[in-house]
Amino acid sequence: MTHILAIDQGTTSSRAIIFDGNMSVTATAQEEFPQHFPRSGWVEHDPGDLWSTTAGTCRAVIEKAGLRPDDITAIGITNQRETTLGWDAKTGKPVHNAIVWQDRRTADFCRELRESGDDKIITERTGLLADPYFSGTKLKWILDNVEGARDRARAGDLLFGTVDSFLIWKLTGGARHVTDATNAARTMLYDIHKGRWSTTICKMFDIPVEMLPEVQDCAADFGTTRPDLFGREIPILGVAGDQQAATIGQACFQPGMMKSTYGTGCFALLNTGETAVTSTNRLLTTIAYQLDGKPTYALEGSIFVAGAVVQWLRDGLKMIREASETQALAEQADPHQNVVLVPAFVGLGAPYWNTECRGAIYGLTRNSGPAELARAALESVGYQTRDLLEAMQADWAAQGQPGEIATLRVDGGMSASDWAMQFLSDVIGASVDRPDVLETTALGAAWLAGQRAGIYPDMEGFAREWALDRRFEMQMDAATRDEKYGAWKRAVNATLQF
Repeated sequence: MTHILAIDQGTTSSRAIIFDGNMSVTATAQEEFPQHFPRSGWVEHDPGDLWSTTAGTCRAVIEKAGLRPDDITAIGITNQRETTLGWDAKTGKPVHNAIVWQDRRTADFCRELRESGDDKIITERTGLLADPYFSGTKLKWILDNVEGARDRARAGDLLFGTVDSFLIWKLTGGARHVTDATNAARTMLYDIHKGRWSTTICKMFDIPVEMLPEVQDCAADFGTTRPDLFGREIPILGVAGDQQAATIGQACFQPGMMKSTYGTGCFALLNTGETAVTSTNRLLTTIAYQLDGKPTYALEGSIFVAGAVVQWLRDGLKMIREASETQALAEQADPHQNVVLVPAFVGLGAPYWNTECRGAIYGLTRNSGPAELARAALESVGYQTRDLLEAMQADWAAQGQPGEIATLRVDGGMSASDWAMQFLSDVIGASVDRPDVLETTALGAAWLAGQRAGIYPDMEGFAREWALDRRFEMQMDAATRDEKYGAWKRAVNATLQF
């Protein structure tokens, strides 16, 4: 047994990746699934799609790699965070579609929390803001709107989980109802300082504690798969939410190290070590990872729309057929035009946290076309990253730390674009390091499971093996950088006021 199966269950697709004993990718399988938008600002997944695509890609990747079930040492799971599910404790039947992290249906309730001042309790205990982004208010909505759900939950007949918990429950045939500390930390129900579910917040939301999963370390015994799924029982030994898994996969183990992942959204995490830094810039305090019962904390900035803006060019405007075409278009854009796209399709995340504003385009001329829109789309990701970086630097400096972050480690689908990463380096005025292994999210989950199983190196050994693919150094002069970023800030201010 020399291979690890990593499950990477994302917002738009499920993937399964096999890593060998050297932590190299052996095979990958991926399957997209539909997104459901029942109302404006509402986003849902069919839980059956989450499960079927996960199980299907796992079987497919084992076959593709030419492996036998006995070759798989263990499974590591990473997942889209905050997406909320409720299911029957006996049958596993969901009581409602999964409510996706992007969903904004609980905005009014979050506004009530802020107006009453209860949001201060939430931030103090969970490190999060009172925002629809997180799981707690989504779960409250399910209990409020699905007939009989709350009574069933109180009776122990209804379970709550983020995607990792749902998948583990399905994989183990209902034997385990568990999660890890990083996913728990994103629910708005978990006290990250005391390491337990907050009964105060659960009472505030009228959520029965009985329906919540057991919280474990990121590397732990999460149960074993049903033997009929893959031909034998396989232990699940590692779990982390996708952004924390990417932080691990990027070997950001030292305080001050920072990574940014570009998937559907963009998520930057700054390792703050044993200190849970309270942000004054509307960033999140969260758990980066928890090993041996000891949490390591992070500051996080979340951008709702990054890679999703390229999907919009493809599926909404039908300007491109493949995401990879965006770079070529951007290179053709008129350098004399300064089109700015603010992709606030579901509001703006950190450091603005405005759920009401919507996307806008500024600076259009008669000659603006697909090339200029493509460039503006890629640039919007760089601008949003700088917003996060400046907020993190300020919070980090307030702790007496150096503040300035010299290098940013990047991963995720958009990091494969040389154009986008060069612009990112230019606009933040710092080096951008792209790793040799771009599958950092899956790698993080695989490492958690592999080191728990004893076939992968410890944290220090793993950090030494991190390899650089390319470093992007800033080429843009300071005047141009300030001019372009100034235009972005004006565009954001106008969008917030619309």
